[in-house]
Amino acid sequence: MKKLITNLLALLGLATACGQQGYENAGIPVGMSDDAYEVDTFTTQSGKTVKFHALVHASIRIEYDGKEIQIDPVAKLGEKTINYAAMPKADYIFITHEHHDHLDTTAINMLTGENTQLITNQRCAEMLGYGTVMANGDTLQIADDFTVEAVPAYNTTEEHLQFHPKGRDDGFILTLDGLRIYIAADTEDIHEMTEIKDIDVAFMPCNQPYTMTPEQLINAARMVKPKVLFPYHYGQTDVSGIPSQLEADGVEVRIRHYE
Repeated sequence: MKKLITNLLALLGLATACGQQGYENAGIPVGMSDDAYEVDTFTTQSGKTVKFHALVHASIRIEYDGKEIQIDPVAKLGEKTINYAAMPKADYIFITHEHHDHLDTTAINMLTGENTQLITNQRCAEMLGYGTVMANGDTLQIADDFTVEAVPAYNTTEEHLQFHPKGRDDGFILTLDGLRIYIAADTEDIHEMTEIKDIDVAFMPCNQPYTMTPEQLINAARMVKPKVLFPYHYGQTDVSGIPSQLEADGVEVRIRHYE
């Protein structure tokens, strides 16, 4: 009996070790559950920490210097539910456009506190009845170390123009203490990307017919040249081949659960 128990304990230890190794390879911290949000941490020029939480699809939670920043928060998408009520109230909420997988009043209400600032495009502000409006080309100085630029995001494929017409939606470039973050929103590989410079972290979408094919995403990354690229908004699109395609370009690609 003693030998049997010893063998069972050894097998259990092996299984636990294998499970932890699997989480580490997936970018999920050891000790967290299978549905834990993956977190990537970056450091700004003066040593401040920026953490990106991969929530779902196009929804990103950013922690920076005690501030909570939410990008396109959505409480329920398909089978996945995000419990925003368990998160701190947002200091800033950014909404890129009006589609249901980007604009969700339930999530916004759960995240909104007394001092929450919502920043979006004209159409979403009209739908919500409030919000700081940014049009393509606008720049907003939020704090001494926090600047936001609104950049174009639109479709170029002829039969897809109705999804994201030019001039309506916003992509955003957030500059946090020198760390430049490009949130591309729903777009194809548009020529304006050649004007986007010095990006440290980029989030670019990859699913047709609404955004980019993997080939378009690779082309977009070569135009923007971010140091780190997170494909997001990719649904069922296979993005596994993108990292090797961009390796020679010096772009580090990190695949997270942004289905």
